[in-house]
Amino acid sequence: MLTAIHPKLPMRDKATTRDFYINKLGFHEFGTTDFDGYLMVEKDQVQIHFFEFKDLEPKANYGQVYIRTDDIDRLYNLYSTIGLIHPNGPLAIKPWGQREFALLDPDSNLLTFGQSI
Repeated sequence: MLTAIHPKLPMRDKATTRDFYINKLGFHEFGTTDFDGYLMVEKDQVQIHFFEFKDLEPKANYGQVYIRTDDIDRLYNLYSTIGLIHPNGPLAIKPWGQREFALLDPDSNLLTFGQSI
């Protein structure tokens, strides 16, 4: 019955969010229509949507997404090389059987990447 999930996260500025996800994380914009106050990005089989929330206070944002990968080392090396890994989110083995790392986007949405061990 269920086939996919596309989380919606808040963003303060569409251009900043677009730049981060496309130019730093390697996503591309999904769709052919540029909707006012809305952005959709995609990488491989992962799609994330964003809605404009100009009054968002990043320190009070609890937006979070867990993204599974089949090549955690490559992804970690790519993102750490450009300084995107959160100081509290280095690659580590977790008690729940995952290798994970985390980063924050410009609006403090937490992106955690994980691979089963």
